[in-house]
Amino acid sequence: MTGDERDRGTELLKGAYALDKPDDHRDFYREFAAHYDRSFAGALGYIYPVAIADAIGAARLADGPVLDVGCGTGLVAEAIHKLRPDLVIHGVDLSPDMLDKARGKGHYDALFEADLTADISYLAGGYAALVSAGTFTLGHLGPEPLSPLLEQCLPGAMAIIGVNRQHFEAEGFEAVLTNLRDEGRISSPQLNEVQIFDGRDADHSGDTAFVLQFTVG
Repeated sequence: MTGDERDRGTELLKGAYALDKPDDHRDFYREFAAHYDRSFAGALGYIYPVAIADAIGAARLADGPVLDVGCGTGLVAEAIHKLRPDLVIHGVDLSPDMLDKARGKGHYDALFEADLTADISYLAGGYAALVSAGTFTLGHLGPEPLSPLLEQCLPGAMAIIGVNRQHFEAEGFEAVLTNLRDEGRISSPQLNEVQIFDGRDADHSGDTAFVLQFTVG
């Protein structure tokens, strides 16, 4: 992988972290989609999806599909299917261009374009698990979509959701999770800190995320 690819990946990451409105995301990822896997995931050593896949691969799940929240080009589903090819996975993302890339990989039984900060009640529902990597992060989703996402799940569904550590602390995820637990909507979440990148890019070698793991009440 060339230095130019790493430089492009770093610039793409910087731009992604600075996004704000849904239209900004669609415009940005229209260009990003073509370079995501090579210039971002490949050049920067993006290992975050593997941590999510490892967790869901070890979990005992009820019958039902898995929803990949903010699925992007499908790296999480690709990693999951290396461990659990039996799982039926649906994906949802704001960007139609990223969804097109995911569709071409063949790891999803259904894909939905949706703004997760708006009404999502039209999604298929009946999910046995929620997974996510790289969506609950700077410039992207705060904790607010967690509550409506739970409504799409079966009782006892497993959630394995990655949240950038800096974002977790800045956006008040802990308080939201505590409220959901106190309302009986989720179990007490386990937090496992993981590396986002493998260290080949020095600027982001220390970036970490919390993988939140809980069951839906």
